[in-house]
Amino acid sequence: MLERQFERLMYVSRWILAPIYLGLSLALVALGIKFFQELIHLLPHVTEIAEADIVLVVLSLIDIALVGGLIVMVMFSGYENFVSRIDLDEGSEKLSWLGTLDTNSLKNKVAASIVAISSIHLLKIFMNAGNVDNDKLLWYVIIHLTFVVSAFAMGILDKLTKKSH
Repeated sequence: MLERQFERLMYVSRWILAPIYLGLSLALVALGIKFFQELIHLLPHVTEIAEADIVLVVLSLIDIALVGGLIVMVMFSGYENFVSRIDLDEGSEKLSWLGTLDTNSLKNKVAASIVAISSIHLLKIFMNAGNVDNDKLLWYVIIHLTFVVSAFAMGILDKLTKKSH
């Protein structure tokens, strides 16, 4: 009897995650505001700004878009995997991947997104390499390569565990 109550309480406690996923949607709003703030700063001066500076701003916008996509992926997949299935009305627009990402797939997509975000950040740094110390530049590359190797290793481990099952 006590064990059953304890297990029920533990199972219901998964709903503690729901407000966390809702909080991620607020982080998405903050990113949207930052995106349009950057765009509004850029557009009035687009004819005066050097091409390299425009590319840096566009890379920042792409970076924000990738992080936003990552938030959406984690928010919906995490909610569906750990809290409850999302029930949408018939005929409503549904994301094609919704309900198909298990925790391993989500983990690999998050790792790939982090590598992509890191790549864009590194490209922005390389475009501004004249203003960055060499030792800092080396650390940026090392950190990026760590993300790449980690994502690659996670993909290999995922393949190995799928073959063993």
